[in-house]
Amino acid sequence: MTDNMRVRLADTDIPLGPLDGRYRGYVADLVDHLSEAALNRNRVHVEVEWFIHLCDGMVVPGLKRLTDAQRDGLRAIVTEFDESSVAELAETEAVTVHDVKAVEYFIANRLEALGLGHLSSLVHFACTSEDINNLSYALGVRDAIQLVWLSSAHKMVDAIAEVANTAIDTPMLSRTHGQPATPTTLGKELAVFVHRLNRQLRRISTQQYLGKINGATGTYAAHVAAVPHANWPVIAQDFVEDLGLTFNPLTTQIENHDWMSELFDDVARFNQILHGFCVDVWSYISIGYFAQIPVAGATGSSTMPHKVNPIRFENAEANLELSNALLNTLGTTLIESRWQRDLTDSTSQRNIGVALGHSVLAMANVTRGMGQLDVAEDALAADLDTNWEVLGEAIQTVMRAEAIAGTPGMDNPYERLKDLTRGQRVDAARMREFVGELGLSDAAEQRLKDLTPGTYTGLAADLAREHLGQQNRGY
Repeated sequence: MTDNMRVRLADTDIPLGPLDGRYRGYVADLVDHLSEAALNRNRVHVEVEWFIHLCDGMVVPGLKRLTDAQRDGLRAIVTEFDESSVAELAETEAVTVHDVKAVEYFIANRLEALGLGHLSSLVHFACTSEDINNLSYALGVRDAIQLVWLSSAHKMVDAIAEVANTAIDTPMLSRTHGQPATPTTLGKELAVFVHRLNRQLRRISTQQYLGKINGATGTYAAHVAAVPHANWPVIAQDFVEDLGLTFNPLTTQIENHDWMSELFDDVARFNQILHGFCVDVWSYISIGYFAQIPVAGATGSSTMPHKVNPIRFENAEANLELSNALLNTLGTTLIESRWQRDLTDSTSQRNIGVALGHSVLAMANVTRGMGQLDVAEDALAADLDTNWEVLGEAIQTVMRAEAIAGTPGMDNPYERLKDLTRGQRVDAARMREFVGELGLSDAAEQRLKDLTPGTYTGLAADLAREHLGQQNRGY
């Protein structure tokens, strides 16, 4: 088939990227905060609130306080913002070739109906585009994190904690450097990730979202030229804080984006910890510690009907890598600007939704994946039973304690256990025989003879229970 015989897909509404296509259902909630349409709605919101702030403060001579009806009418421009509003803005921007100027005209065109047509010049008063943009992005990112991303993250961590709770007491052979090591419990190892992820969530949940509204180079020059008697820094601070943001008092033309870099670094760190979790769970599935619950009707392999592939965790790994590639780029790019302003941030910030979208998609996959796991206790127990040599640590440490207590014959405990266990398998009978030959006190000897790889887990279950209990209490 030649190219000119093909249907031209570019003429359809088929999306280019997977987040707006295949995975739209997982990330759709972000559209309300970080899409181009959401950005424009936030711009309208900021412009309207600035208009109201100036009027109600009677900042500019000749202004009067708005009536309740006028104030409600202005805010209705925001609450009634819809697809037709998006289309109107697009048409205006096609003429202005400037997105913020299109927003200014969009609002000004609605003032006459509110009895405010004479105040069209107050829209965007003393503002540079970045006064509106930085506040609009701050509102969008704040709401995306607080209403969507954190919700997804907490749901996922709860799913991990639920599996950890079922496996708190399930002994598991540890593998340090990939080699058999001191046993733990499966629940404790999952609880480690719950603890780490929650620590990052606490940092992210307390993030400050900064904003400024101080003019073309951050000097309030136009403000002072127009209304010299007004205390513009205070007016600006009150306005930014009324939006629910933190005021940045000293900037160039742009808000410096340091807070964005801090946030993206924290989200990227959370992603990377989660990536490590996915690798570990994938590996546990691979060696049979977890059995995957088959999904009715699902195909694991197109040719091998027995397979149930760990696709949720593999999908999550890839999306976390994509998310971090963008977040790390944003975190470094946004905190640099040539002199008082360049446009690199404008292009970069349009990808914030994509960066967070891949993270949200990854978390959705992990949440689903955790719900499809069964703990394979028989496999865990069998692995422990073939690795009695891991008790060597316990035996040599008891010997050290016995030596300190005055028991004779406890010389070179590490070396003696090394000779017995290094590079070779030791079964239960040989281990107990060795313990009986050491000359330990009766209590110590019996304690070691009663010990098995499955019971040599120390305080693992208690530690997991304590920290998972904190998770259940919302800590």
